[in-house]
Amino acid sequence: MRILMLAHAFNSLAQRLHVELRADGHELSVEFDIHDDVTCEAAQLFHPDVVLAPFLKRAIPRPVWERHRCFIVHPGPPGDRGPSALDWAILRAVPVWGITVIQAVAELDAGPVWASASFEMRAARKSSLYRHEVTEGAVTAVRAALARVASGLGPLFEPAGGSATWQPAMTQAQRAIDWRHDDMATVLRKIRSADGHPGLEDVLDHRRFRLFDAHAEPARSGRPGDLIARRHDSVCRATPDGAVWIGQLQPADGPPSFKRPAALALGAVAQTLPRDPGWGDGGRQPAGGDIRYVERAAVGYLHFDFYNGALGEQQCERLRSAFVQARRQQTRVIVLMGGTDFWCNGMHLHCIEAADSPADASWANINQIDDLAREILLTDTHLTIAALGGNAAAGGVFLALAADRVLARSSVVLNPHYRNMGNLYGSEYWTYLLPRRVGAERARELMESRLPLGAERARSFGLIDDHAGPDDAGFLEMVRREAEALAVEDVFESALQHKRACRADDERKRALADYRDQELAQMHLNFYGFDPSYHIARHRFVHRTPHAWTPLHLARHRSA
Repeated sequence: MRILMLAHAFNSLAQRLHVELRADGHELSVEFDIHDDVTCEAAQLFHPDVVLAPFLKRAIPRPVWERHRCFIVHPGPPGDRGPSALDWAILRAVPVWGITVIQAVAELDAGPVWASASFEMRAARKSSLYRHEVTEGAVTAVRAALARVASGLGPLFEPAGGSATWQPAMTQAQRAIDWRHDDMATVLRKIRSADGHPGLEDVLDHRRFRLFDAHAEPARSGRPGDLIARRHDSVCRATPDGAVWIGQLQPADGPPSFKRPAALALGAVAQTLPRDPGWGDGGRQPAGGDIRYVERAAVGYLHFDFYNGALGEQQCERLRSAFVQARRQQTRVIVLMGGTDFWCNGMHLHCIEAADSPADASWANINQIDDLAREILLTDTHLTIAALGGNAAAGGVFLALAADRVLARSSVVLNPHYRNMGNLYGSEYWTYLLPRRVGAERARELMESRLPLGAERARSFGLIDDHAGPDDAGFLEMVRREAEALAVEDVFESALQHKRACRADDERKRALADYRDQELAQMHLNFYGFDPSYHIARHRFVHRTPHAWTPLHLARHRSA
């Protein structure tokens, strides 16, 4: 079918649907929801069989839904209506939730139901549920709805509004925290119901912030509401029955701002709190810490779960230290597990935006990531595996390629390019790592196309070695099986000798330092040169500036 995807932004759900529906053989084009006239024009240009809206903040214009079959992906089960569906489900601790594909009509979320899927709710932040359960349910439901269209069938039932319940947009007052009485579980639900947008408003140090990235800390206590500790970027706040770690804050007073690490947002106040170091820097291995390490059968598993996959200067330094520490253990294989939502997305654009000199911060950040990539690349005592259980983009993809083997969960989405961030050139040794995996011609194609890749297409290109899933169990079993097979003594010794020989041969052909110098020369121009496109794109991304146009690599109907 010809499917016009209409979205507020090309977010994780829209990207996953784009990947899956293209793989199914559909012809897709994308238009951002900028103005009713723009949407109407896109429909006229593309002549779609179906308009698919996976992520909208406004109603589809009447002329479009009157002339075309328009499917809305609603993050709630049949009968649920309103813009805060997932927020309410988390706040109320609903055990089972769902996804519904609804045909657009005049009344919001009240049209015929074409398909639905259900899932069990995890105790997780809204953004994590959205990237996993909601996205998986949406893929299933959208495919089912399209199958009904292809078979000439109508909707499952209509209208959705017969027994529907309208739930209004959740307000800050409805999820406000009472620090004297709300227990740890309640505080977590309230913060998670607003993460990653719009955030939960609260007062810290006599200033208003929006809170994100909350984790339980049952082992600490203090006067409810007080800040009682700091661990790297996070601050710990006491509840009546324990405490919670808060990783990100967004200033809510004054002009519009953006989220950033909590310790950075609080400034001097955070510096006075007792420090709680984590694994990799001499501290204990805390539950919920962003870096964790476990060993099993001569294999070390290094988990690094950084918020939104952002790898800033501090995260780079701590992760490199943790990797070096893991390398000192009596193991043969190190598996770089990344995080559950994202493996890695490269530079920490929010920290860069908050810096006095974003150019200097960008330069320092990219050099730190390069140092980390070099540490992995030059490891000659262990075999390394990058296990991508979450999505990866830009420098995060190429950091994974520094490992000897790259495995992925079947449902991950990869964006192996930099150009969407203002024509950024990129580093992380990609000019060495990418061509050696996919060849020079394919490398150019991937870097210029700017489109997301699914795991199967990435494997067919040679970008990754294998994939399994889409569930975590199947993926983790594949990772364990391959890691333990590589750790068998004879296999390990042979593979390690081959690895050393290949690296030495590559170094004779062209020094690794030469790749880095060439890449950084281009990056220096991106950061300090006359073309400000990187700084403009970063600013728009961090401040969540609405799109003013749809890029032509997505809007195929405008580039014909």
